[in-house]
Amino acid sequence: MIPIINSQNQEADIFFKNFFERTQLDLHQEQEVVQSIIKEVRKKKDQAVFEYTERFDGIRLTPSTVKVTNEEIQQAYETMSEEYITIIRRSIQRIEAYHNKQKQNSWFDTDPLGSILGQKITAVESAGVYVPGGKAAYPSSVLMNVIPAKVAGVERIIMVTPVQGGKELPAATLVAAHEAGVTEIYKVGGAQAIAALAFGTESIPKVDKIVGPGNIFVALAKRAVYGYVSIDSIAGPSEILIIADQSANPTYVAADLLSQAEHDELASAILVTNSTELAKQVQQEINKQSQVLSREEIIQRSLEKFGAIIIVKDIKEAINISNQIAPEHLEIITKEPFELLPFIKNAGAIFLGEYSPEPLGDYMAGPNHVLPTNGTAKFFSPLSVDDFVKKSSVIAFNKDALKALHKDIEYFAEAEALTAHANAVKVRFQND
Repeated sequence: MIPIINSQNQEADIFFKNFFERTQLDLHQEQEVVQSIIKEVRKKKDQAVFEYTERFDGIRLTPSTVKVTNEEIQQAYETMSEEYITIIRRSIQRIEAYHNKQKQNSWFDTDPLGSILGQKITAVESAGVYVPGGKAAYPSSVLMNVIPAKVAGVERIIMVTPVQGGKELPAATLVAAHEAGVTEIYKVGGAQAIAALAFGTESIPKVDKIVGPGNIFVALAKRAVYGYVSIDSIAGPSEILIIADQSANPTYVAADLLSQAEHDELASAILVTNSTELAKQVQQEINKQSQVLSREEIIQRSLEKFGAIIIVKDIKEAINISNQIAPEHLEIITKEPFELLPFIKNAGAIFLGEYSPEPLGDYMAGPNHVLPTNGTAKFFSPLSVDDFVKKSSVIAFNKDALKALHKDIEYFAEAEALTAHANAVKVRFQND
């Protein structure tokens, strides 16, 4: 059962301590495994990737079978219902429309000296998208990771995903990848897939950027290759925090908390409210609704460990708690939710009003559902078009413009004992 606690009691202090420490795990052994895999892939390339894939996923790959063929994609379409394909396409339209608004143009300007200054926007040439394997297929994750890259103008988008137990890749995953614009798909997963994307093998090309969620070995591998390639943020357990007052519908609030608690046992679902009556009603609704859900056991463990209904004295205190937690998902279900928006400093995605449930953002709203977790919303942003572009400064001076500044440049350089810097400017005016 999800506990009800008062923000002023010691229970609240204990809960917050456990919440912030829930991902502080001893991963020394896992890190050693990952480093060994990366070392082997860099050395043996395809051979190492195929050996690890057979060991961990139970599938034997060769250079001729590692890449998904057009025939396999066509077969995936044939096994998918038209309704599902249509829904995926509608989702793509909304996600593309939102991310198109994020695009920035290069710009150039002149200053009073007559110089031309600017910024050139260029997409990275290639991106790798990791898609987890397992029993379930998550085509929405494919769309959210691929579409920003496509909108940014990335020419080569490579997807890696494991085939486990000798089974075929999920049809929904392949269809979503094809519809979103993936150019190549490889049947590998785990740390070996990340290493292959980072350093390249005979079959799998090196990329400039790696994005996408995965298990702890994938996360550690991404962290290990950062610097050789760019990566997105390291994903942690899912989180939702709901700020609600007495006007909120307890049935809706409970359902939204449960929607995140079902992810895994480390997921966190928190309600912060100034209404004791709402707190009790939501607790009852959670007990009622969870009994008919397919992942009831996971939900119960998640709510008992990292779930809470926190009663506060007022909504201002609720906002302060939310800003400290910096949740991945923040729902505001109050009488006037837009009035609170200016006071929210830290959140991955903000859902306003009782008809903006978190799953709307997962699938169809348009904004990206790849969000900062573990409090990193204090300094990280959702995955976006910006993650797939580079910005280059542009500087073009003529002689008169440089002449106006050359004395200042020379003084600066000589003050820093960089006489060659000073000379590079001075030689251009030594005959004047």
